[in-house]
Amino acid sequence: MRSRDLRPAVSSDISLVLTKVELVSIICDKCSFSQQESVQIVDQVFQIFKEPLERGEKVIISGFGNFLTREKRPRRGRNHQTGEQVIISGGRVLIFKPRVMLRRVVNGENRNP
Repeated sequence: MRSRDLRPAVSSDISLVLTKVELVSIICDKCSFSQQESVQIVDQVFQIFKEPLERGEKVIISGFGNFLTREKRPRRGRNHQTGEQVIISGGRVLIFKPRVMLRRVVNGENRNP
């Protein structure tokens, strides 16, 4: 499988959507790892992120951002088809907060003030 061009799209309507298989393929192409090594790398990185998040801990990637979970409490909502009020169950949600450096890159700002 050939990797896609990862340059930013001209239109903001187009997003980069990757499957795990495509991510493995990109790692193979860019880092010269075998397919099997690339699968192991992707699996390990995902596992490294998943374990602390499952425990409710924060994952911090320097210069990139923080992944964390937050508890959401149950709340009232409305069934749009019937108009009936319903209770939306609470639970844990995953949140990503970009670091300043990533925000500057995304906004096209200079990295040095």
